[in-house]
Amino acid sequence: MADQDDEVKKPVTIKKYANRRLYNTSTSTYVTLDHLSQMVKEGIDFVVYDAKSGDDITRQVLTHIIVEEESKGGQTLLPIGFLRHLISFYGDSLQTVVPNYLEHTMQSFAQNQDQMRSYMDEAVGGLNPFGQLEDVGKKNMAMFENAMKMFAPFYQGVPGQAPKPTQDPVATSAGPDKEAESEKLDILRAQLDAMQKQLDGLARDD
Repeated sequence: MADQDDEVKKPVTIKKYANRRLYNTSTSTYVTLDHLSQMVKEGIDFVVYDAKSGDDITRQVLTHIIVEEESKGGQTLLPIGFLRHLISFYGDSLQTVVPNYLEHTMQSFAQNQDQMRSYMDEAVGGLNPFGQLEDVGKKNMAMFENAMKMFAPFYQGVPGQAPKPTQDPVATSAGPDKEAESEKLDILRAQLDAMQKQLDGLARDD
């Protein structure tokens, strides 16, 4: 019975061939990005492999699905401001933090989606659901701001950041102090670990 449960939980394997065709190995049929998009909406987990190299290209395919959905017109999900902010973090010192923040935020949103749908339905009766949605947004923003404050002494370009710590005059006159730089790196690593624990704790609370 346990083996059967494990088999059910296994993600569906999709193979992508050189001609860009996608093959669903569980149904032995070719599928399209629209089919994969529908599988995501139905909660069917899948992984995509390059048929020739065997590389896992699930991330690239999911990104391609988002691009296709955004290009269809009508109501889109990704505001231009969000896209600009996201792009600006590539290559930034906070790049390793952003994925965890986005994942925890989306998980929190998904866990509360039924309640949010209820708010939207109540809006038809004259209630305003946006106050409730704003509370969720404020909670997520507070978490992000707390993360930023932890990096304030080290991260450049954050509005309202604390000024950089002043260097010791002796160390400044003598040139860069390697021990001081090493100490700063140790502090930064400790703050990274602390923030990761904070994010994990918030995810468990949700």
